[in-house]
Amino acid sequence: MRRFLISTVAVLALCAVAPAVMAQQAAAPGAAAVQAQSEDARLNAFFEQAFQDRIALSPQQMTSLGIKTDYDKLDDVSDEASARSLALQEAQLEQMKAEFDPSKLSTQSKLSWRLFEYGVQQARLSNQWRDWGFQFAANGNPTTSLPVFLINNHRIASVSDAEAYVSRITEAERYMGQVATTLKARAAEGVVSPRFVFAPSIENTRNVITGAPFDGGADNPVWADFQKKVGALDADQATKDRLLASARAALTGPYKRGFDTVLTALAEVQPMADSDAGVWRLPNGEAYYNARLQLSTTTDLTADQIHQIGLDEVARIQREMEIIKARVGFDGSLQDFFVFLKTDPRFQYPNTAEGKEQYLTDARAFIAQVMAVAPQWFSTLPKAALEVRAVEPFREATASIAFYNSPAPDGSRPGIYYVNLSDMTQVLKPQIEGISYHEGAPGHHFQIAYAQEIEGLPRFRRFGGYGAYAEGWGLYAEQLGKEMGFYQDPYSDFGRLSTELWRAVRLVTDTGLHAKRWSREQAMDYFRQNSLLSERDIQKEVERYITNPGQATSYKIGELKIEELRHKAEATLGDRFDIKDFHAVVLGSGSVPLDVLTDQVDAWIAAGGGKPAL
Repeated sequence: MRRFLISTVAVLALCAVAPAVMAQQAAAPGAAAVQAQSEDARLNAFFEQAFQDRIALSPQQMTSLGIKTDYDKLDDVSDEASARSLALQEAQLEQMKAEFDPSKLSTQSKLSWRLFEYGVQQARLSNQWRDWGFQFAANGNPTTSLPVFLINNHRIASVSDAEAYVSRITEAERYMGQVATTLKARAAEGVVSPRFVFAPSIENTRNVITGAPFDGGADNPVWADFQKKVGALDADQATKDRLLASARAALTGPYKRGFDTVLTALAEVQPMADSDAGVWRLPNGEAYYNARLQLSTTTDLTADQIHQIGLDEVARIQREMEIIKARVGFDGSLQDFFVFLKTDPRFQYPNTAEGKEQYLTDARAFIAQVMAVAPQWFSTLPKAALEVRAVEPFREATASIAFYNSPAPDGSRPGIYYVNLSDMTQVLKPQIEGISYHEGAPGHHFQIAYAQEIEGLPRFRRFGGYGAYAEGWGLYAEQLGKEMGFYQDPYSDFGRLSTELWRAVRLVTDTGLHAKRWSREQAMDYFRQNSLLSERDIQKEVERYITNPGQATSYKIGELKIEELRHKAEATLGDRFDIKDFHAVVLGSGSVPLDVLTDQVDAWIAAGGGKPAL
């Protein structure tokens, strides 16, 4: 999941107070409590202003939040803009320390103070290594993300909204010029994407400027989107014709020039790509990877420790797989069973439009059955709608296998569970159920959409994010589906284990690639021997890890922490343990780093369980 705005650490702890402490405060409302309430209110006002000042630097973030300020602009993605953003956060931290007295704050506000500071520290660390990042990665790039943003996020409810859309099309020339400048500057310092990135990135970038009005083909997705949105406007035909003409001119002029600039830069840098190895090959690559692990897991775990955790988890999960293999009567090794599942036609969809639609239908059915029983497991469900969609064809080559896009806070955009259906021969039916629970419900949608809707939380708490928490919950949700009574087909249950195994293998391969200097082929071979992934998915996964170091470790590290905390709560509380209350504690503060999550659950346990006072 993409980090949004600032570290959620700062955001989420405001509500992480033990019920016992809150009860104590309520029982003794003297002058000190009134003073704390007043100081808390001032601090919350500060947090809101800090949030507004930060998003003011990003027109696209404001649009994603349903705010139409700077609706005609795209983000500034230059190095200078990054420096301004960090400088703002540093200044805000200094202001908080200068204007507020921690001794006058309530317990939860003191904790939010600490987390706000931690959030700036995380931003500082991330910015320190900004120039080591690959703009063009195996699972996304700025040239495909821009049209997706326009199509999914830019609403047109008036003529001025349409004019703003055209202005953003025009702005693409400046935006893509900055992308090209950064690409060449990083390459000059030795930071070049791996060889395998360039061909699909160039192909996808060309796709963005293919079709009408660029050539005689079918309508380009952005052009089709603009026509559809303008067509729905309550405006006279002359006005609509004017808007369409201006969009056509903007697309064929500055928009195309911007993407052509990136294509030229990619062609210039591509000959410098001489390796498919991990980031150890970069200048100060080891230190960069260690920073990425810290940012991805919110822990101090070393690469060696994470690697060993992965090996241990692979062995444990495979032992559970052997039980199901025996239950279905398969005679052969676990690796033989993997091959059987990947090659037998009964476990695949037809590689046709009908096969793709059947996948979407099945995924929607899995989510629907979760929604039917969810009130037995959760006190509060998200109000936002959840949709399942196939990844758009123009970005299939660089899109992940499956992912979640958060909804708009005002309800104008649903949560979206995207699946990449570019080649149905590489999609395995036994894995769809677990993936649907992870990306949709009760996974990311129950967590991300729900956090946005928590009343009373400052906005910077509701929209932040940490990968270890978010992806840890997604993986936990896959197992929760079994507790909810699903995975009735043993092959689907094996698929559940296979997706957990997939995340355990990630710990081994990510650290192998970047810390132990494994080759791309070594990592792919390890996947083949130890997972159910199809050949296409193995390649996409390993290439994703190479271009996004550390991120893949967040899933299993986060899930193991959530499982550990649940087992601790069950053992300590006994009959007082209630799964709905546990989930309310875990989800009730939004996305937090794992040490904060531990503190929250420990405080709830110490208070004797029950409905958490958040």
